[in-house]
Amino acid sequence: MGRPTEQFFATLPSRAPTVLREPIDGALQINLNTDGHTEHWHVELHTGAVRVCRDLRAADTVWRSSAALFDRLVTGEAQGIAALLRNETTISGNLLLFLAFRRFFPAPPGTRDPRAVARERPGPGIRPQTGRPG
Repeated sequence: MGRPTEQFFATLPSRAPTVLREPIDGALQINLNTDGHTEHWHVELHTGAVRVCRDLRAADTVWRSSAALFDRLVTGEAQGIAALLRNETTISGNLLLFLAFRRFFPAPPGTRDPRAVARERPGPGIRPQTGRPG
């Protein structure tokens, strides 16, 4: 198991109040494979709270992935939906729990808010604001 994944799971409880603001309640079982060995992470999601343990338990959603892919997800080098669409990972059960959980993943390195980019580069025919009436 990679260090980025372990650090990621350790930070979930403290980050949950800002990430899980909408009503949510359920359990996600994440099974990460490396060379025929499976690591288990059980994550209980509740509005504003997360509990994490390393047990294999019944869950509303089961996510299977390689440990290498998950390391890339937690560092922003890969995206969960794209990996799912490329069949690099599988999800069964309540897909809404996966969609809520993926909000914990960081944006890709170098990503910028499109609003900030638009303010820096006005489109054709738009004059930058100078603070003076036109």
